[in-house]
Amino acid sequence: MTAPAISRFPVPEIAGLPDDIRERILTVQEKSGFVPNVFLVLAHRPDEFRAFFAYHDALMDKPGPITKAEREMIVVATSNANQCQYCVVAHGAILRIRAKNPQIADQVAINYRKADITPRQMAMIDFAMKVSARAYEVGDADVAELRTHGFTEEDAWDIAAISAFFGMSNRLANVTSMRPNDEFYAMGR
Repeated sequence: MTAPAISRFPVPEIAGLPDDIRERILTVQEKSGFVPNVFLVLAHRPDEFRAFFAYHDALMDKPGPITKAEREMIVVATSNANQCQYCVVAHGAILRIRAKNPQIADQVAINYRKADITPRQMAMIDFAMKVSARAYEVGDADVAELRTHGFTEEDAWDIAAISAFFGMSNRLANVTSMRPNDEFYAMGR
């Protein structure tokens, strides 16, 4: 029996990748114990791989008032709305680990409005969901609502950027038929 394909497009061998991409993938493998399939699938197009991960890192590794766990909440909720299995599973694992909560990712993915989150986090995800589905409707009142929960205009930008970036990522994952790594399912449980 063969393992299911991780993409409908060609997946390059790690050894044949440009040095910078190969080094990044091997660093991730060393840290996590496996290579997340997103790295392998996107390595098919090296220039786009570099641009994708540069923007990903700028959004997700940024210090500030929106915690890394809250950033993952945005990804999980919006990825579920976009029906992106890869991102819900992979970022759900990261959310469980960052929040130190084995239930939170499932709660946020299934129905964040019933999840064990704060009113501030609910407002954050409400805004992210609006950006994800109806960005053309976002107005001053939406940013004002975020302010009532302690978010700044810069925070609103970050929430919107994460939602928008992962909208693109969700679409690529769905088009490529990117398969979540089995390892993600048990992480943080």
